[in-house]
Amino acid sequence: MCVLLITIKFLCELSSRVLTFWHHEGRERGTERTIYNYVRGKYLEPRSCYVSWDWKEPCEVGQSMGFRVHLFYRNGHPYPVGSTASLRVRITHTELALEVPVTLEVVQDPGRNVVKGAFTVRKSGRYQITISIGRLSVGHSPYYKVFQPGAVVPLKTQIVSHFSTLVLTCGEQHTLQIAPCDQYSNPSGDKLRDNENYTLTLSELGVVGIADGCCQFTVCNGSQHRVLLHLMLLQTGCFQATLRYQAQPISNGNFNIIVLTEGEKDAVDNNVSRSGVGVFFEGYLYPPSTSSVPGQRSSSPIPSDECELSPIGLSFEKAKKPKKVYFYISPKQLSVKEFYLRIIPWRLYTFRVCPGTKFLYLPPDPLHGLLSLQVDDGLQPPIEISCKERNVMAATFTRFLHLNIGGSETFQDKVLFFQKELRLLHCRKTRCKITLRVSRHSLLESVSMSRPPPILTLTATPAVTHAAPSLSQSVRATRNFSASDWTKNFEVVFQDEEALDWGGPRREWFELICKCLFDTSGQLFTRFSDTNQGLVHPNPNRPPGVRLKQYEFAGRIVGKCLFESSLGGGYQQLVRARFSRSFLAQIIGLRMHYKYFETDDPDFFQSKVLYLLSNDVSDTDLVFAEEKYGRGGQLEKVIELIPGGSQASVTNDNKLYYLNLLAQHRLCNQVRDEVEHFLKGLNELVPDNLLAIFDENELELLMCGTGHIAVQDFHAHAVIVGGSWHFREKVMHWFWAVVCSLTQEELARLLQFTTGSSQLPPGGFAALCPSFQIIGSPAHGTLPTAHTCFNQLCLPTYDSYEDMHKMLKLAISEGCEGFGML
Repeated sequence: MCVLLITIKFLCELSSRVLTFWHHEGRERGTERTIYNYVRGKYLEPRSCYVSWDWKEPCEVGQSMGFRVHLFYRNGHPYPVGSTASLRVRITHTELALEVPVTLEVVQDPGRNVVKGAFTVRKSGRYQITISIGRLSVGHSPYYKVFQPGAVVPLKTQIVSHFSTLVLTCGEQHTLQIAPCDQYSNPSGDKLRDNENYTLTLSELGVVGIADGCCQFTVCNGSQHRVLLHLMLLQTGCFQATLRYQAQPISNGNFNIIVLTEGEKDAVDNNVSRSGVGVFFEGYLYPPSTSSVPGQRSSSPIPSDECELSPIGLSFEKAKKPKKVYFYISPKQLSVKEFYLRIIPWRLYTFRVCPGTKFLYLPPDPLHGLLSLQVDDGLQPPIEISCKERNVMAATFTRFLHLNIGGSETFQDKVLFFQKELRLLHCRKTRCKITLRVSRHSLLESVSMSRPPPILTLTATPAVTHAAPSLSQSVRATRNFSASDWTKNFEVVFQDEEALDWGGPRREWFELICKCLFDTSGQLFTRFSDTNQGLVHPNPNRPPGVRLKQYEFAGRIVGKCLFESSLGGGYQQLVRARFSRSFLAQIIGLRMHYKYFETDDPDFFQSKVLYLLSNDVSDTDLVFAEEKYGRGGQLEKVIELIPGGSQASVTNDNKLYYLNLLAQHRLCNQVRDEVEHFLKGLNELVPDNLLAIFDENELELLMCGTGHIAVQDFHAHAVIVGGSWHFREKVMHWFWAVVCSLTQEELARLLQFTTGSSQLPPGGFAALCPSFQIIGSPAHGTLPTAHTCFNQLCLPTYDSYEDMHKMLKLAISEGCEGFGML
């Protein structure tokens, strides 16, 4: 009886396992579901499989890595693989949640039981490699592999808290931190020990010779991944330093050093503590030479052969006796004054204390033997001066500059300083709410305020013939707004839409306003090329209905975005526009240069500028004048670039001067009034001295964020919240596959659908506040939804990749604007 019970129990258990194998696992194991196959072990057994790795650890990032999955039946015989469809391989960074693409192929060997995989990692760290067949893990999966950073790359290595000019004291040690990185910007980690490959060369500016000093490189302990440079100079003066790794300069390794005596250091400290009151130096001013003609020097360094921009028939001879002048330095400006009759001051030049003002250190002047330098701010002609206390004056200017930009010249540090100063500037103004009731279909005509004036008119999609009148009404409605009104908290309510403004509607309103103002259909701005990828520039041929007040309004909108962004968190706003580099340069006060044509008007640069630069122009009959043609092709007028320019020929000697004058005319003079009114509106909220701490590329990043959306950055910083096993393992896998297939326009729509804005802040997804969150929705098979105020994408579950792809694309194409869509 007992034997019978045991036999029955065994048969029941065997039947249960066979049924389980038959109904649930047979298809995943890739075999015919029969009891006979089960009994003789002819089915794929993942636990009998194993993985072999084609590399030896440790391994560096950037290399193509391979592995092989060996598949076997339960009875130990090789399992022939028909396709890789049933095999799942997932490789993720354990800290960054970054998934790495993998390619799989069947190895054509006699057994055909091997699947070869290949992948490449870019980020160093620890990775989890999960290999499964259906829901069953292969071998000892998951596996963990560590990939180390690659070799140090000079162009990716930087000095931390970089300054273009250092002020040091003779005989005192100063320490610089160097962050070595590989070509993928990974901190070098264990590669720090090769500090003997770092070298620092010093040369005195204005004279031929090598500086007397010593330096030592040591490794910083801990996890900071830093190399420390201990520098001590034993000679006073101005020097140029170049930091190299394996004889190659690092990315920001060129900088100047001013070395002072102990007494000079005390004098500089005293000057800075007095905030510029009564700080002046006596010296000499030399008249401009042929190398300092207005318009010939770029705001950025250019090759020496481009400095010979001698104008036609214009030359200045250096006076035998230079003017005796006084240099006054304050935290805001450097002024050059001359005194008539020794009592009447007359201001000759004024330069702002900002990164755009550059010093070029020169040899002592031959007349007085005093140290000299050239000052160039990119706006005025460079001037050459000499002063007995040149080093103290330059060091005082540099110390004021460091204070003005927050103590560091890196972009991230300047942004933090800019936002802090902007908050302090408006801290006494109230932040009460102003409600804007907006009709989406007539945005520029129906924005009402909860306080007088009652009507604010702005247009969302202006037609060419109606944009100007609508915008004119908008300007009239806001003309009585003070700076305090513009710093108030705008609360946006879209009519006939279910949405509370906790940040999302406000972001979308700014996006639509910027689209209206800066789209070329509004005729305030235009492009030099006909493509949609062209940069927008103030319209030099604006129609009569587009008034200058509208540029003031556009400037205030940009200023409002910058101020809101300074408050941080959900208040961050970006300007939806891609401005021309020459327009950005004018915002921060730089002079025009022909190189701006390369980015702003590439067709003109290729057809004319490059031709003139590369060819002999002696026989071209070019003159210093520009012909202006009407829409019908008829000549309207001839504009002389210099007095008598229509009679002055362009030669090989002055063609660079001609190109710079052409840039000044086409990019600046034609839109001078428009730019001035734009700046008038912008500077009501953001003073020009704060804008001047950035260059034109940094200013675009500050205002507009980054236009390119990197899927890798998206994947690394998206936060997954909740969800079942099916959601996390299947739906999210499908989601990232869909995201990888999206175009940049579709990615921008997905970003706008979730956050209310189609552009990222300067720091990318890492700078989004709150973080981009993907939340598992309890719904199934429906459209995704979003909470733009919290940057949350609510993703339902789906039965297949195709369903996910269809619903997500439908949501971002039809629902990227508006609220309350289900």
